[in-house]
Amino acid sequence: MTALLEVEDLRVAYGKIEAVKGISFSVEAGQVVTLIGTNGAGKTTTLRTLSGLLKPASGKVVFDGKPLSGVPAHKIVALGLAHSPEGRHIFPRLTIAENLQLGAFLRKDKAGIERDIQRAYDLFPILGERRKQAAGTLSGGEQQMLAMGRALMSQPKLLMLDEPSMGLSPIMMQKIMATISELKSTGTTILLVEQNAQAALSLADQGHVMEVGNIVLSGSGQDLLHDESVRKAYLGED
Repeated sequence: MTALLEVEDLRVAYGKIEAVKGISFSVEAGQVVTLIGTNGAGKTTTLRTLSGLLKPASGKVVFDGKPLSGVPAHKIVALGLAHSPEGRHIFPRLTIAENLQLGAFLRKDKAGIERDIQRAYDLFPILGERRKQAAGTLSGGEQQMLAMGRALMSQPKLLMLDEPSMGLSPIMMQKIMATISELKSTGTTILLVEQNAQAALSLADQGHVMEVGNIVLSGSGQDLLHDESVRKAYLGED
């Protein structure tokens, strides 16, 4: 069976500095796959390259059977690859409802858009309660919910989440992770980059540990969760 996303020998450089050094991995439909590692490991660079925001130096990315080389970012979204970026990047002066509508900017099915906006409100009830409120007035956790809801509005085949729990309180982080688990249970395919390695690996079918641009360890989420070197390096255990 062909994977939904196949990444082969991907290299990405900022000038002369190579940030991603020839990584390969795949994501099957319905899986949650996570990339974990310290800051500067190349995780965010990888996601930005997959979504067309950065151009790779070399390597091959195939999504849903189609090579992504030279495909612009907006067309990658149209193919079904959505990216909820690190830092959220919501539109602060627009309302919650308007932010969600912008997530569907490529769609023409008005009834479907309204249905998916309601789905976002069902996933994140606080957004529904405050739908007319300016997005910039939301807390960090609520903005993260909005960023995820907006990414889902494009009806993605694969949802990429970059650091969804960054800067959030423990309670809000638990809510975000519970939502990712709920999306997984409905069959949503997710590529997750997350500082909280324990939470990410607990959810993931497959995980890859990145260090300075390389994948140094791969395995099932549960295997990595119980791997001694991973526990020492990323889970704060001796």
